[in-house]
Formats: sequence, C-alpha cells, structure tokens
Amino acid sequence: MSKIGFLLFSILLSVQNIYADGAAAPAATPGSAFGGLMPLLIIFVLFWVFLIRPQQKQRKELERQINAIKKDDTILTSGGIYARVIAVKEQDVEAEISHNVRVKISKSAIVSVIDNNKTVVPEVVKK
Repeated sequence: MSKIGFLLFSILLSVQNIYADGAAAPAATPGSAFGGLMPLLIIFVLFWVFLIRPQQKQRKELERQINAIKKDDTILTSGGIYARVIAVKEQDVEAEISHNVRVKISKSAIVSVIDNNKTVVPEVVKK
C-alpha cells in the first residue's frame, strides 16, 4: 500500500510542478479551463483504478460464489457464524450450525463461501 501512496504523491507533485511552471503565463490562455480540471480528473481516475474497481470485482466474485452455493458447502455469515449448507432456496439457505441445529439464512447475510477441499496450513509467527 505504501507503493501506491508513493505513486499517488509523486503524480500529484509532478502535476503541481507542471502547472506551477505555467503560473507566469498570462491568465487568459485558451487551455487554462481544462488545465485547472486536469488534477481533479487524474485524482478521480486514480481513485477509480485503486479503490472503486477492485471493490466492484470483489462484490461480483462474492455474488458468483453465493449463486454457486450447493449442499454441504461451508459458509460464513455476517454475524460470524460458520454453517454447513443443507438446502438452497431462491432467496435463502437452510444451514446447520451445530448437530441438529438448523437455521434459515438469507443469501444477503452470507459474507464468504469457504472451500472445503482447501487444506488450512497454520502460519508460524516469529517474534
């Protein structure tokens, strides 16, 4: 993330330096209206590329995973509850959170679909 911050900062400084050199020019130059908007356009494009677009991709991926839920998948709800899917309906999912404890969960409350085939390897943290 620090590389992205450095990149944004360096672009803003270079744009500022380019327009600072043009400050000695007369105020009534024909391209000055567009030149004043250029830093704002660059900032908007950078926000879209680094913030908005990745969030849209994550949302589409989660939506794809939720639509592909099938029986015996493990899900994580927005309340932090892990559950095993028993049945899938149009707007909700019937899931088992404990032995013989079944609940109905709305698909909009599902935060993640956990891959059962993926083996979890614990990380060793060294201090």
